[in-house]
Amino acid sequence: MSSLLATRKDSTTRDRLLDLAETAILQKGFAATSIEELVAGAEISRSGFFYHFKDKGQLAKALLLRYVERDRAILDDIFARGDALNDDPLHGFLVGLRLFAEMTASLPEAHPGCLVAAICYQEQLFDREIRAINRDAVLAWRTRFRARFDAIVPLYPPRIEVDLDDLADMASAIVDGGITLSKTLREPLLLSRQVTLYRAFIRAVFLGG
Repeated sequence: MSSLLATRKDSTTRDRLLDLAETAILQKGFAATSIEELVAGAEISRSGFFYHFKDKGQLAKALLLRYVERDRAILDDIFARGDALNDDPLHGFLVGLRLFAEMTASLPEAHPGCLVAAICYQEQLFDREIRAINRDAVLAWRTRFRARFDAIVPLYPPRIEVDLDDLADMASAIVDGGITLSKTLREPLLLSRQVTLYRAFIRAVFLGG
């Protein structure tokens, strides 16, 4: 029993460090986030930090992997619900985008930011492995949305000439751009409006005006 409790406590401390680090990095960047402030925030010793992470690089890797997994799980859930509400691949996707827009609109404040983008902006601080994980995270969005379009096209040929990879990448561009605009302009609903506009564009591409 004591070992189980110890494991739970370690997990809680590790998660707290990751939460503190994610908030700090999204607010001011990786370089400006110090081990000292994370140790103080988690109310542990420096040795306690190094028990969980051997250095800031390992912290960054764990943080990015957790972020990517959470991102994947959220999108899986949203678009699975869209599919459950409509068997048609296009209309199921449109429902999923509506659910996505509603989810972002429900956030109490502007979206805190994208960790993938934050790491990209300071990629010189990270090793090849972390940069590769970040690149794979971006490509995962392309793959996800491209698979959707591949299923839609046989039933709904595009009404305009469009590259499907570019159309898939447009989702990332709109979400990351929407997050930046929302934070900069202090308009929490701006991201939701951008996702809704992307949904309208997808509808126009495959159904026409």
